[in-house]
Amino acid sequence: MKVAIGYHIQDGPWGGGNRFASCLVKALQSEGHSVVFSLNDDDIDIILLTDPRVRSPNVSFGAGRILRYLFLKNSNAIVLHRINECDERKNTKFMNSLLKRANYCADHTVFVGSWLKDLPTWSGTLHTPSSVILNGADSEVFNSSGYKRWNHVEPLRLVTHHWGGNWMKGFDVYSQIDDMLSDGKWRGRMEFTYIGNLPDGFEFKNAKVLTPMNGRALSEELSRHHVYVTASICEPGGNHQNEGGACGLPLLYRNSGCLPEYCKGYGIQFDSDGFEGALEEMISNYEVYANQMKFWPHWASKTCREYLELFERLISDRDEIVNKRKLWRNPWLVLRNQLPI
Repeated sequence: MKVAIGYHIQDGPWGGGNRFASCLVKALQSEGHSVVFSLNDDDIDIILLTDPRVRSPNVSFGAGRILRYLFLKNSNAIVLHRINECDERKNTKFMNSLLKRANYCADHTVFVGSWLKDLPTWSGTLHTPSSVILNGADSEVFNSSGYKRWNHVEPLRLVTHHWGGNWMKGFDVYSQIDDMLSDGKWRGRMEFTYIGNLPDGFEFKNAKVLTPMNGRALSEELSRHHVYVTASICEPGGNHQNEGGACGLPLLYRNSGCLPEYCKGYGIQFDSDGFEGALEEMISNYEVYANQMKFWPHWASKTCREYLELFERLISDRDEIVNKRKLWRNPWLVLRNQLPI
């Protein structure tokens, strides 16, 4: 099987999509499959569209290039569109329509969370069969081997990490935690570390801030803490909570986006005004939640296995898929997808 992935894998910290692509390539190659990052070959079996924004440095091809490939070079390739974005995530106004347009070329759609699939953009309007495949952490890098539990004497160390510095990553809550560090009730009882990029012009007063990290350096830093916090709003299907959970840290997670689907059973959920109460509950029941983390379910090996199984099913149904495909059903969308965005 030859798989084309529309992504340029980057070295260093580059967000969850980069780690997904790296793990998938490794899994495919370990099974003896070929992986390419362009559409130059005429014998590609599976085309994986990961991002329609072809002007981005990490995107190697988009929907327009895929359509030209199907028309002019190899109509037997099967196109899978992985969707891990939405306008709700950063309060933008263009992403959903761009994804919808690019999805025109797809034979199958994979969402990284059920919440994302159920958004009005897709609910009842998706033209392809679809699956939900959750993201997972690489167990070779992110695991609990270095995690030391809180001893209930030293300050409880909280941590979060984000590549993107958008305010909706949860900075309303992270600012609240920062303020709590100077409150007499909490001073000396907890610490907070933020790893990653910050919104323009924003500074913490009390929290420890570290530059973006990746791989083992990130894993080791996470493992120095006791509890992982994610307050991200409308998160489509992040990997940050997976990496914290994989390192053994029980989770304090916001009731928003994909986070309940990924985190339920492995920590405490909170609403926008309920963080302090959730923290107090975590302190009271820390051992219960810490014990649960040995059952953490979201691993890259599982994610990649589900993708490989899906690829194989699609190839086995190739004739039926190709025969049902009608690439010219909307000539206007064929043409619009040729515009680089």
